[in-house]
Amino acid sequence: MKPSPAAPRFGFLRAIAVYKILKVALLLAAAYGELKLRDASVLASLFGWASTLRAGPEHDAVVALLAWFSGLSPARVQALGWVTLAYAAVFAVEGAGLWMRRRWAEWLTIVITGSLIPFEVWRLASAPGLGKAIIVVLNVAIVAYLLRQLRAATMRKSPRRRRHSPL
Repeated sequence: MKPSPAAPRFGFLRAIAVYKILKVALLLAAAYGELKLRDASVLASLFGWASTLRAGPEHDAVVALLAWFSGLSPARVQALGWVTLAYAAVFAVEGAGLWMRRRWAEWLTIVITGSLIPFEVWRLASAPGLGKAIIVVLNVAIVAYLLRQLRAATMRKSPRRRRHSPL
């Protein structure tokens, strides 16, 4: 049996859905970490661990992050936790919708992912790194792919739009 032309599209949608669900897992882990860092003994243990790291960018980044976090008020920590959980919820909705092949999830993914790309590019420009560059490229590819797929679907549905479309 020959696979339908739509089969690769659904494979890509599922791959994007898995990527979104991985983001959910990371955000939930971050929210859990934020919760645990409220405990002064955990924070002190992490500072002790950070002091054993060799001097270098990793050490500096860990110490700076821990210092920043320890300086936050309890209200700010709670707000950070809620924002983290809100992002996780949005990514979970995107991932589930894409997994179920819902057109609204494709649009939601375009809007959410596309709106975050300028911030990701700014972060990449201010502090270049391979990981950040990979994330930017991946997110741009996702938005471009979904836009191309939605445009193609729109053209297939409406022959009149095809004749009058400037694209």
